[in-house]
Amino acid sequence: MSVVFLFPGQGSQQTEMLHQLPDHPAIEATFHEASEVLKEDVYTLDSEKSLSSTIAVQLALLISGVAAARALQAEGASPDWVAGHSVGAFSAAVISNVLEFKDALQLVKLRATLMENAYPRGYGMGVVAGLHERRLFEIIQKEFTREEPVYMANLNAPQQITVAGAIAGLERVFASARLSGARMARLLNVSVPSHCPLLNRVSEELMVALERTALREPTVPYAANVNARTLKNAAAIRKDLALSVAKPVRWHDATTLLYERGARLFVEMSPGHVLTDLAAAAFPNARSISFSKSGLEDAKILILRESS
Repeated sequence: MSVVFLFPGQGSQQTEMLHQLPDHPAIEATFHEASEVLKEDVYTLDSEKSLSSTIAVQLALLISGVAAARALQAEGASPDWVAGHSVGAFSAAVISNVLEFKDALQLVKLRATLMENAYPRGYGMGVVAGLHERRLFEIIQKEFTREEPVYMANLNAPQQITVAGAIAGLERVFASARLSGARMARLLNVSVPSHCPLLNRVSEELMVALERTALREPTVPYAANVNARTLKNAAAIRKDLALSVAKPVRWHDATTLLYERGARLFVEMSPGHVLTDLAAAAFPNARSISFSKSGLEDAKILILRESS
């Protein structure tokens, strides 16, 4: 077991990301299915105007990730594990065969709508690089106020951590982080304070919807966002999908566990290469590639070679 399919989350979106996927029957079938379920042409989701909406962003990411993975699977290139960052976890759940794609589309649309409505303005996320978790936590505690709350969010790498909350509070955290030696501290292209207690209500409503959704037992192990473990039963994956919107994503811990269990090829589905870069930095003895950069054919060859 050595191949991991990675699915990116919000912040990785790109204009025309769906249009840039290669011509392939599996991709075309995925787009057609999504358009039928959503009752709209999914090619409209990736325009610059559309991507100003959290709903369009998350749906486009789900569709793009599933389409790329299905194309690889159709060519005989399948994963030994799946791991999705934030909303990418829904793509991972589809490819692990826990969740039907049609159900994932409806759940992600609900998730994004709840998130967008919860904090329509004045909140977001940022990234701090160059500080360890403990030091950043101390800064957040110092700068936190009830009126302008800030929380630690995704633990992407030992010294790359995202924060979420009120924009004014985030700016104070950035200023203090720079004074403490952070090499980068800036806002991300995310308009919702994800992965923190501000979204507890969203998590609760999402769990209600997930409990009404039929899930199957996974055929491919799924790396959890919340506890960074590999999950092999539907109930645990349902819980992770619901809780992760309001809990930090322990991405580095999850991918480290996969590496320790033998993962040696990390393949990031479209769009972008954020997760590829994180894996390359963390695991220099493994190979990390992105579907967007390598293309379908090269990705297929590398996966088949690694799996043989």
